[in-house]
Amino acid sequence: MKSLLRIYCLVILMLTAFAMMAENVKISGRVRDNEDQPLEFATVRIAGTAIGTNTDLKGEYSLNIAKSDTIEVVFSCVGFKTVNRRLIDPQPEVTLNVKMLPDDIMLNEVEVEGFRSNINGMQSLDVDSYKGSPDVSGGSVESMLATMPGVNSSNELSSQYSVRGGSFDENSVYINGVEIYRPQLVRSGQQEGLSIINPDMVGNIKFSSGGFPARYADKMSSALDITYREPEAFEAAIGLSLMGASVAIGSNTGKFSQLHGARFRRNNSLLSSQETRGEYDPIYFDYQTNMILKATEKFKINFLGNISLNHFGFQPTDRETTFGTMENAKQFKVYFDGEENDKFETYLGSLSLEYKKSRNTTFTLSLSGFLTNELVSYDISGEYWLDEAGTSGAEGMGGELGVGKYMEHARNRLRASVITAAITGQSVLGKNHLTYGLKYSHENFRDRTKEWEWRDSAGYSLPTVPEGVHLIYNLTSNQDIKGNRVAAFAEDAIYLETDKAFITINAGLRFAYWSFNKEFLVSPRVNLSFTPVNHTGWTFRVAGGVYYQSPFYKEYRETVTDFLGNGYVVLNNKIKSPRSIQAVFGTDYTFRAFNRPFKVTAEAYYKNLHNFISYEYDNLKVTYSGVNDSKGYVMGLDFKIFGQFVPGSDSWLSFSLMKTQQDLNGTKVPLPTDQRYSLGLYFTDYFPKFPRLRFSLRGIISDGLTMTPPRVTRDQAYFRAPSYKRVDIGVSYLIIGEPKDGVKKYNFWRHFKRLSVGIDLFNLFDISNVSSYYWVTDVNNIQYAVPNYLTRRQININLSAEF
Repeated sequence: MKSLLRIYCLVILMLTAFAMMAENVKISGRVRDNEDQPLEFATVRIAGTAIGTNTDLKGEYSLNIAKSDTIEVVFSCVGFKTVNRRLIDPQPEVTLNVKMLPDDIMLNEVEVEGFRSNINGMQSLDVDSYKGSPDVSGGSVESMLATMPGVNSSNELSSQYSVRGGSFDENSVYINGVEIYRPQLVRSGQQEGLSIINPDMVGNIKFSSGGFPARYADKMSSALDITYREPEAFEAAIGLSLMGASVAIGSNTGKFSQLHGARFRRNNSLLSSQETRGEYDPIYFDYQTNMILKATEKFKINFLGNISLNHFGFQPTDRETTFGTMENAKQFKVYFDGEENDKFETYLGSLSLEYKKSRNTTFTLSLSGFLTNELVSYDISGEYWLDEAGTSGAEGMGGELGVGKYMEHARNRLRASVITAAITGQSVLGKNHLTYGLKYSHENFRDRTKEWEWRDSAGYSLPTVPEGVHLIYNLTSNQDIKGNRVAAFAEDAIYLETDKAFITINAGLRFAYWSFNKEFLVSPRVNLSFTPVNHTGWTFRVAGGVYYQSPFYKEYRETVTDFLGNGYVVLNNKIKSPRSIQAVFGTDYTFRAFNRPFKVTAEAYYKNLHNFISYEYDNLKVTYSGVNDSKGYVMGLDFKIFGQFVPGSDSWLSFSLMKTQQDLNGTKVPLPTDQRYSLGLYFTDYFPKFPRLRFSLRGIISDGLTMTPPRVTRDQAYFRAPSYKRVDIGVSYLIIGEPKDGVKKYNFWRHFKRLSVGIDLFNLFDISNVSSYYWVTDVNNIQYAVPNYLTRRQININLSAEF
C-alpha cells in the first residue's frame, strides 16, 4: 500500500512539473548600447522576483519564468539608464532585444563608455553619423572615415583611403570577422564602382588608425571592423536618387534572422562634369545577404554573401584643359577615338558556426571564399595640341608648344581567389578577456597583362631610333601563382580598478607564415589606457608594437626591362614583409557644453619603416617596385573635437599634421602619401523653429600628394600636386519619423517608420581638384604635366523611406 502511495505521489509530482514547464515562459535576446555594441554583464531580472541573469560577452541572455498575464523585465547596467519592458500575455518563447542609453547624469557614464571604447585600441563610431551624409557615394562608411584625423582621401569617386602615411593597401577591412579583399587592377575612381560595405546593413563600426590589437591582419596602417546588424523584426528601407537606388529588407523570427541589401548606381551625370567629354556608361550593382540561424542555445550559424558587378564603359570624344599660372598659362586640346571597357566582378561567401561552450567561453569555426574576375580593356588614340593659353600657332608670343598623336592599348586580365578556414575563441577568466585564433588561407592568381603606349610628336615617334618605330612603353605579364598563408594570434584584455585609476591593458602576439617566400613573422602588440579616479573626464593611452605588411599580389610584382626596352613582370620570391615599429601616445578629454556632451582627442605617433617596398601613385593605380629598396619613417599629430549639436548625431572637426621621409637609393624624399596637413569637418544641425529640416556639411582640405613623371622614381624627380579642397552640403526634410506625427491607425502613412526627402550640392565652391596628370612629351623629350581634374559642382536629389 505504501509503495502504491509513493508511486501515486511521484506521478502527481511529475505531472505538476510537466504542467509547470508547459506554463513557463522563456525570454531571451540581446542587449546593446547606444553604439550598437554588445553590452556584457548587464543585469536582466524579473520585477518583484529574485529571478535574474547577466548578459554574456555577446550581450545575449536567456531566462525562464512561470507564465503570468503580465511580466515586467528590468534591464540595468552601471553607467546606463535602466530600461523596463512589460510583456502582456506573453507567448511560451519571447525574443526581447533592448538598446540601453548612457546615463548623462551619472559621472560613471564617462568611465564606462571610455573604457569600453578603448579596451582593445579600437574606436567605436556612431552608425547613424554617416546616414544622410552629403557625398557622391551616397553616405558610405569610407567617406565618413575620410573626415577623421590621420585619414586622407583625395578622390571623391573612390572608397580607398590612406592612413597616417600608408598606402591604400595597408588598411585591413573586416565584415563579420571576414577579411575583405579589393580588386587589384583598378586605375581610377570611375572604374571602382561601389564599396563592398553596404551602409544600409551596418550595425557596428570599429576603427583604429594605429595601435590595433593582434587579432587583425598583417597590415601596417589601420583596421576597420564592420559588423552587419541583425533585424529585430520585419523591416524595409528604400533609397532613390538621381545617381542610383538601394533597397534593404530584413526580418527576425527569434530563431532565424535575415537581412538583404541591393544597390544600383550610374554616375553618368557626375562623370560628365569632368573635362574629358564623351559617352560614359558606368553600371554598378551589388547584392549582399546576412543570415543568422540560432539552432539551439549553444549553436548559431551565420552566412554572409556578396555579389558585386562593376562595369565601366567609356567612349571619349574630346578634352580641353587650361592649366599653369596666370603668367605662364597653357592650353591642352585632345580629340579622341576609341573606347574603354572595364569589368570588375567580385564574389564573397562566408559560413560560420558559433558554439557557446559556457557563459564565459565561445568558439567560432568559419569557412570563407573570395573570387575576383577583372578585365581592363581599352584602345584609345588621340591627336593633341599644347599651346600657350590664348594663342594658336603663329599668333602671339608663345604659340604652339607641341602637337602630336598617341595610342594606348591594354588587355589586362586577372583572376584571383582566396579560400580561408579559421577557428577563433573567446574566454573570460576572472579579469582576463582572452581572444585567440588560427587561420589558414590558400591563394590563387592568374595574371595576363598586355599594355603598351605609342607617341608621335611633330612627326617623330618617341623614342626616336633610326631603325624603326618603337613603343614608348610596353608591359607583359603571364603569371600563374599559388600560395598558402598560416596565421595565429592570442591576446588578453585586462580591466583593473585601483584607488588611483581605472586601467585597461590589451597585449597580444601574432604569428604568420607565407609559403611563397618562406617567411615567418612575429608581431607583438600592446595597448594601455587609464583614467584617473579623481579626474574621470580624462583618459590617457599608450600603444605600440611591431606591425608587418604581408605583401599581396601587386606588391611582389617586379618589372624588368630587356635591352630593347620591353617590360616584363616577374614575381619576386625573395621579397620580405615591410616592417613598421609603431608608438602611439594619446589622450581624451570629455566635458559638457551647451548641455551637450563633447570630447577632445589628441594623438602623437611615430612609425619606423624597414624593408619598405617603394611605390608610386597614378590616380588610384599603385605601382610597386617589387623589391625591398627603401626605409624611412612617419610621424605626426592628430586632433579631433566632436559632440552632439543635434541629439543622436555626432559632429566633429579634425586636424592632422604629418611628416614622412623615405630613404630611396641614398636620397631622402617624402613618401607618395606625404600630406603635411589635413582638415576634416562633418557637421549636422537642425534649422531653428524647423526641427524637421536638417542641414549637413562635409568638408575636406588636405595637402597635395607628391607625384613623379611616368616610369621615374622619386629619388630622380618629384613634385607636389595642388591641395585637395572640397565641401559638400545637404538639406533634408523629415516627412515622417516622429511619434507626434499623429498618423491615423488606418491611414496609408502608418506603413512608414521614416520618410525623408533631400537635396545635395556636391563641390559647393566648384573647385577643380587634381587626381593625376597626363604627361605630354615633345620631340625634345621635354615633358609637360597636364592635370586630370575630378568632378565639378553637381546637384543630387534623394528620397529615403523606412518601413
